[in-house]
Amino acid sequence: MYNALDIAKYLITLASPEEEDLITNLKLQKLLYYAQGFHLALFEKPLFSEKIEAWQYGPVVPEVYRLYKQYEPNPLPQPDDFNVDEYDEKTQELLNEVYEVYGQYTAPTLMRFTHQELPWKKTPLNEEISLDLMKAYFDTQLVK
Repeated sequence: MYNALDIAKYLITLASPEEEDLITNLKLQKLLYYAQGFHLALFEKPLFSEKIEAWQYGPVVPEVYRLYKQYEPNPLPQPDDFNVDEYDEKTQELLNEVYEVYGQYTAPTLMRFTHQELPWKKTPLNEEISLDLMKAYFDTQLVK
């Protein structure tokens, strides 16, 4: 199992700032949520151990949010200490797919998506979104 910051770093490196493809903290939070959800559905276990909470603007990993909140709505910088070899092939494939599907959307659009999904809707504000709820929802999102 990875930690959420490692997954965040991987997702940030997938952005192409030179092509105006940028990740803000808000967008990163939604990508972490989708990565965790699809990992639960595909592999029956969490991708990372940190909890995801239902905040006003959608799902958030508090530890990662706090680390990057200094950037406010601005794009996050590429991590200096990133090594792709630290990620197994299945994880890389999953994260690449999540980014390909969801990375094309803006943070506000991703927020609207998550606000329509059961894990966020069924969780009281500022409470942890349960892994069971996420898995049950994302199981329904897989193309089989």
